[in-house]
Amino acid sequence: MVFHFLGVLTVIGKKNSRDLLQRIEEKLVEITEGTTKILVPKKSLDEKVPPKEPAFFNPAAKLTRDFSILAYSAFWEDFDKPKIFLDGLAGLGARSLRVANEIPDVEKVVANDINSDGLNIAQDSMKLNEISNFDTSENEICHFFGSYSKKGKRGSIVDIDPFGSPTKYFDCAIRATMHGGMLSVTATDLQVLHGLSKRSCQRKYHGVPIKTEYSNEIAIRLILGCLEFVAGRLEIQIIPQFVQHDMHYYRAYLKILNKPGQKEQLGYIIHCKSCGSRKTAMKQEEVCEICNSKLEVAGPLWVGQLFEKEFAMKMNEMIPKLVVDKRCEKILEKCVLESEMPPTYYTLDEIASKMQKSPLKMKNMIKKLQDAGFVASPTSLNPNGFRTDCSIDEIIKLLS
Repeated sequence: MVFHFLGVLTVIGKKNSRDLLQRIEEKLVEITEGTTKILVPKKSLDEKVPPKEPAFFNPAAKLTRDFSILAYSAFWEDFDKPKIFLDGLAGLGARSLRVANEIPDVEKVVANDINSDGLNIAQDSMKLNEISNFDTSENEICHFFGSYSKKGKRGSIVDIDPFGSPTKYFDCAIRATMHGGMLSVTATDLQVLHGLSKRSCQRKYHGVPIKTEYSNEIAIRLILGCLEFVAGRLEIQIIPQFVQHDMHYYRAYLKILNKPGQKEQLGYIIHCKSCGSRKTAMKQEEVCEICNSKLEVAGPLWVGQLFEKEFAMKMNEMIPKLVVDKRCEKILEKCVLESEMPPTYYTLDEIASKMQKSPLKMKNMIKKLQDAGFVASPTSLNPNGFRTDCSIDEIIKLLS
């Protein structure tokens, strides 16, 4: 039996004809991301909340996938080990297909999922792009990673992109990542990470959040803190290369080394809601040294750098070679600037509210701080945010 489906000539027997007919009835459509053709359920483009059947696809996450292609391209550019990509929760394979199709010299891409419908769609997309280095695996994620956790079989880039929290997959994902390789993780459980249930957050991430203007940074640091906790138990070192926040996505890219970290990177963010003071510390504190108010404490969490400057620069250099969203360049430029800045950020609105004045323009705020001898930069995590080593009381004094 022969079907011509969205430009793909598929020859099948009676055994598979029912599955293909069912997929046709689901009204798959062809889209293009980057330079890759991807078959997706039409409903995922039409409905506000993309359906999970026959496979989940979120078109709004294209920017996140664009950054993945930039990060993987930068990481693999001078890589001297096998370029093997393991996608633990592939869905219909959008990210995996793009890796196989858009990044040169990738030896092997394996898209794993327990949803056979999604994998079947991925295989049809593979034929659309005439990809030869793409395999699928239908398995529970940790069983899948377990089959790649021995020396000589591990992935040089391993990805986990779940619904909700990724923490239950950290152990097996780290084990499946080769020494010197990259692990990329997504978290979408914003309510937990933003403090709706501190008990739930502590159970999943080994730390608690607080509600602040920079809650997204606290969320990212909680994710990294949990990864550091798990990696430490396995005598593995993690080195964050790049982090990104877009809508309900938190995403982190880390280098994995088979040796324990040399520096303690788990600590706390200390925040005063009364005066707005904030800092990182290795121990909890109770009283604000500026206004003597009671402090709020987030953590334990990652207190080290979020961005590796050279890596962010290399990602930016990849942009002319790839087809990605125009926003990527501006965001990465901010990442480079903030890569060596202090943890946590202020917002222009926050400062304006405390001074009961209209907010300054970002470039004016940065210039005032730099002219006064402080370091300052915008942040990629908030279009209204800036990082500086100037304390809140000094900022207000400077602008008064």
